[in-house]
Amino acid sequence: MSVDSIMHTEFPKGYTVLFGADGKVIMTPQSEEHSSTIRSMQIDSLALGRHAKVTSDVYIDFPADENSAPDLAILREDARKEGKRYSFEDILLISEVVSASSARKDYDDCTAKYGRYGIPIYLIVDPYAGEVVLHTQPTANGYSTALKRAYGTGKLPVPLADGRTFTLDLDELPRPEPETGAH
Repeated sequence: MSVDSIMHTEFPKGYTVLFGADGKVIMTPQSEEHSSTIRSMQIDSLALGRHAKVTSDVYIDFPADENSAPDLAILREDARKEGKRYSFEDILLISEVVSASSARKDYDDCTAKYGRYGIPIYLIVDPYAGEVVLHTQPTANGYSTALKRAYGTGKLPVPLADGRTFTLDLDELPRPEPETGAH
């Protein structure tokens, strides 16, 4: 897709459109719950320090052109960009927030991918199920351990490989509002 055609394309409302360096155009639905959940996790990450390396929707280089722009990534403090991006080897934790159209990808595809590449911690945050799934101990096919915790059950401390702890406040995660009639 050329730059000119991108500039003249009307993308559907409610979608985030990402343009990869490899020419891919990625459209993902963006809901208020999705955005609010990422913001809540970013607020919780401030306990790691004002200048901690925490990214949202920023491309990370993986082998075999399997690049990802996770909803939230916590990187090692000594991480350095290779060119314009960080490497998957710098990642301590990745979190994806489930949306109505991404459940299979977040639960299945990303679990397998992040485990295969040795991401130490993969956290799935699901506003629709009202739960988080903390995956640890990566394997060639995913992760060997998964801990489920429901929203509203206090704080979930997640020890990082560098000795710091990311603490997710499960009481503060936003829940989807019930659908109301059209306006």
